[in-house]
This record gives sequence, structure tokens and C-alpha cells, in this order.
Amino acid sequence: MTEAAPEATAPSTDACKWGMLCHLAALTGLLGNGLGFLIGPLVVWLFKKEDDPFIDDQGKEAVNFQITMFVALIVSALLMLVLIGFVLMIVVGIMMVVFTILGALKANQGELYRYPVSFRFIT
Repeated sequence: MTEAAPEATAPSTDACKWGMLCHLAALTGLLGNGLGFLIGPLVVWLFKKEDDPFIDDQGKEAVNFQITMFVALIVSALLMLVLIGFVLMIVVGIMMVVFTILGALKANQGELYRYPVSFRFIT
């Protein structure tokens, strides 16, 4: 007789909301405050990471993605000298908005979201 693997418990409603906020805090960068897209998720994650493992996981994921996008923006800016950077800047901007919203929706449903394009700076 084989034993069934224990099922992972679903995160609480409160943890789902904070996980969603970790992702959505990145959209503060669209308000024109400079590095808000990176600082927003970082602040939420640092304050709430001890409350629930789900919040910690989604906060790390959001911060890692925003650091990756920051590096991509710098590379795009440098490549503007050869004109390809203008197109890359638009692509990176669209990715930042679309993937952030997808991450927020998945986190709100209690699912662990992994960004398709992200380096793991924080583990």
C-alpha cells in the first residue's frame, strides 16, 4: 500500500492579497516616480515576507523580475545608439506591464506565479 503525498495547503485570503500587492506595487513606476517599479515590490516584500511563505515567494519573484527588467531597460537605453534600443525599450515596457498584471492575477488566485523572463538574483 502506498501513502498519498500530503497536499500543499492553499494560502490564506490575506496572503493572496499581499502576494498580489507584491506584483501590483511594480505598477507604481508608471506614475512617473523613477524607480517605483523596483522599490514598490521591494518594500511590500521586505515588510510582509515573514508573515507567510506565499508572500515571501511572490515578493521574491516580483523583485527578481523588476531587477531583470531594470537591467533590460539599461541595455535598451545603451542600444538606442544603434537604434534597435528604441524597439527594445517598447518591448520591455509592454512586458513589464503585461507580466506584472498576470502575476498579480495568479497570486490573487493563490497560485505560485513564475515570470517567463527573470533572473533569480534573490533566492
